[in-house]
Amino acid sequence: MGYEHLVFPGNSLFLVTGGAGFIGSNLCEAILQLGYRVRCLDDLSTGKQANVDLFLENPNYAFIKGDIKDLDTCLVACEGVDYVLHQAAWGSVPRSIEMPLFYCQNNIVGTLNMMEAARQKGVKKFVYASSSSVYGDKASLPKREGVEGNLLSPYALTKRANEEYAKLYTKLYGLETIGLRYFNVFGRRQDPNGAYAAVIPKFIKQLLKDEAPTINGDGKQSRDFTYIENVIEANLKACMASGEAAGEVFNIAYGGRELLIDVYNLLCQLLGKNIKPRFGSDRKGDIKHSNADISKARNLLNYMPSWDFQQGIAEAIEWYKENLY
Repeated sequence: MGYEHLVFPGNSLFLVTGGAGFIGSNLCEAILQLGYRVRCLDDLSTGKQANVDLFLENPNYAFIKGDIKDLDTCLVACEGVDYVLHQAAWGSVPRSIEMPLFYCQNNIVGTLNMMEAARQKGVKKFVYASSSSVYGDKASLPKREGVEGNLLSPYALTKRANEEYAKLYTKLYGLETIGLRYFNVFGRRQDPNGAYAAVIPKFIKQLLKDEAPTINGDGKQSRDFTYIENVIEANLKACMASGEAAGEVFNIAYGGRELLIDVYNLLCQLLGKNIKPRFGSDRKGDIKHSNADISKARNLLNYMPSWDFQQGIAEAIEWYKENLY
């Protein structure tokens, strides 16, 4: 279970793009703890320097401040790299609806730059973050790879485009790409601030301040919330996957399903709060229900997520209590 036992060739170098972000910084930390080298590439547009400052004294860690929209930067970053864990992207479905051109440049062109740089520099594996948003309006549950609906946002379109480019890069150029469709990841270092903050850190912060959070819609929408430790496991196991997994995409989740109102009530219970939420309108571009079939990742990546929602939320709350105030 987990990833602590994984062994890579001795002097392996991992490039984590978006390494100063929530998921990226957790990947950097895990790889360094395993004793391997990490190069972090981030332009700090959404990532935070504070997330990676704790690695600065580690001789196995190096930081490049740079933008994936610049191919030369990507080529420099990929020099001598064995494994790329590509997390750099702008998230948020609602924000992408407001900024479609920027999302195309950053998420599609930026990712294509990274694939091309990885190809030119002979990277062994290119593992990239996709998203459950690619399932669009397909209502059937659980979500299965290969059964997708109509896309609902520019963000989802960028992730689908990345998957198609990755498939081509494997087929045409032999770059071993593996796409990870994340389902509602949460955990330590996820930013609770701003209009586009994810729901769990936002709710925790507001409840700790005795404020009433706003739930978009009726609270009956469901999500397959996925603790960060499971995502770290998926990325590292993808680096070790056989050639059979190359060019493929995989659901990365726990395989559970929580109603948003139940999550809110659980947070109130765990934080000892009795605050009634407000209810707002549905968010444009949002998927109503989300629940993943993870059998493909289990079979081809040996992905065996060991952190369920309850375990993850308890640890996340402790982190926010210690780090928010």
